[in-house]
Amino acid sequence: MASRFRTIRSLGAQVGLVCLAFSIPACSNSTPAPPPPSSDQPKPQALWGDMKPLVSVKELMKYMIDPVSDNIFDSVGTIVTKNGTEDRVPKTDEDWDKVQTGAISLAEGIYLLKVPRAFTPPGDHNNSIGPDAVELSPEQITAKVVADPVEWNARIETLRNASLNVLEIVKKRDANQMWEASEILDQACEACHRAYWYPGENAEFYKKLHDRLDDYTKQQSSSGTAAPKKK
Repeated sequence: MASRFRTIRSLGAQVGLVCLAFSIPACSNSTPAPPPPSSDQPKPQALWGDMKPLVSVKELMKYMIDPVSDNIFDSVGTIVTKNGTEDRVPKTDEDWDKVQTGAISLAEGIYLLKVPRAFTPPGDHNNSIGPDAVELSPEQITAKVVADPVEWNARIETLRNASLNVLEIVKKRDANQMWEASEILDQACEACHRAYWYPGENAEFYKKLHDRLDDYTKQQSSSGTAAPKKK
């Protein structure tokens, strides 16, 4: 790619010299310059058009970003078998191709979040209703992004960088580094979700949830009803 850019710049310089050679004689005579094009003439079509979103952020995450990220997350893990536990890591070229597919798709796809679009499909308000709502409404998310677009773009870049890190590991075929890379990517995803989607799921939320479960267990025990076991 770099050689192509260098070739284009070289050709541009040559064209510029040719244009300069023709323009010098033109300046020495009295030939009038051609009239500017009429405003009625149609303008040439731009090579890159504006990007128009097809779905909301929530749908983009569900049907594209999340599925391709599983190519990375599922590449490593610990499997429990009758013979004990074993680690799952990429081993074959097919395994690494799948990781690479996920990393490239995620690195490119995450930039679609820079295209202005609705955060949820029509009628979807997230879990934002009620006094104990832990999720933000689409309007609240939009307001937060508008108030601080720098943070929004920074989190997108963080996810992209985590994907690019995976691509570097794919080149080296270093299975051991995939564990940390997967964890870094997961943390980047969760940090973004907690900032814009469910910031209410904090330590206090889980403490209240745990307390309610304890109260329920005590009530079931006092009534003689078997309570569900905690996991």
